Amino acid sequence: MMNKNHLSLLCDFYELTMANGYFQSGMADQITYFDMFFRRVPDGGGYVIAAGLEQLVEYIRDLHFDEDDIAYLRGRKIFSEEFLSYLREFRFTGDLWAVPEGTPVFPREPLVTVRAPALQAQLIETYLLLTINHQSLIATKASRIVRAAEGRVVLEFGSRRAQGGDGAVVGARAAYIGGAHGTACTLSDALYGVPAGGTMAHSWVQMFEDEYTAFRKYCEIYPENPTLLVDTYDTLRSGIPNAIRVFQEMGIQRCAIRMDSGDLAFLSRRARAMLDEAGLPRLPHHGQQCPG
Repeated sequence: MMNKNHLSLLCDFYELTMANGYFQSGMADQITYFDMFFRRVPDGGGYVIAAGLEQLVEYIRDLHFDEDDIAYLRGRKIFSEEFLSYLREFRFTGDLWAVPEGTPVFPREPLVTVRAPALQAQLIETYLLLTINHQSLIATKASRIVRAAEGRVVLEFGSRRAQGGDGAVVGARAAYIGGAHGTACTLSDALYGVPAGGTMAHSWVQMFEDEYTAFRKYCEIYPENPTLLVDTYDTLRSGIPNAIRVFQEMGIQRCAIRMDSGDLAFLSRRARAMLDEAGLPRLPHHGQQCPG
């Protein structure tokens, strides 16, 4: 079985065939440079937020080929034994220059420059493009949303639709670099310190005999700045009135409601009016936090 604990074979196959070609042609140690850049910003936004460098550095530091990798490559019957022996001792010895993560960059401006022997530079191309492209895309999108929010808290909830587990974790990291205040992804907090938070699901409300009881119990467990999901049944007739009732009965002043469905613009305006009428205070945008 292939060793899944490192990513040395996470590359386009032609990286390996070219590396073997350089080795056979006596060009393996020829010093080369390549730049990673983009030609235009597809959405016309003017800039990109660079991200993904930490994962690239971690990959390069661990880049090696174990016996499972060598056995797989030998089984393809196109690589010389001398090349496979070279890979058995492989370590990256080149240099990397890069803009710091979180830096705005512009078309045709290098995000990363690699100086390395040709064979080594070739082998890191795929992963370099993968991690910088993916995380810079998410960081840039997050930056656009944060700017549009004009100081309101923006949280990342991308795990359920991410392209795989790693995409969820580093996607949350990239969104944080782009300006998001936190994430729903617990592992991103544990690994990278991206603040994780959350509220409740519709299933919480449905587990109780009625909406009021569900809200009341949640606020008893999390009385510090609770956020109640108000659209399980009827946002205006049931959800918001029950949330207001619980907040008032328990004397909770730092609180919030959340809506996941419907005409959010219309419902948000109506919700704000109902909360104002109930005398619940308006908190500064930066003061809203979700309970853990």
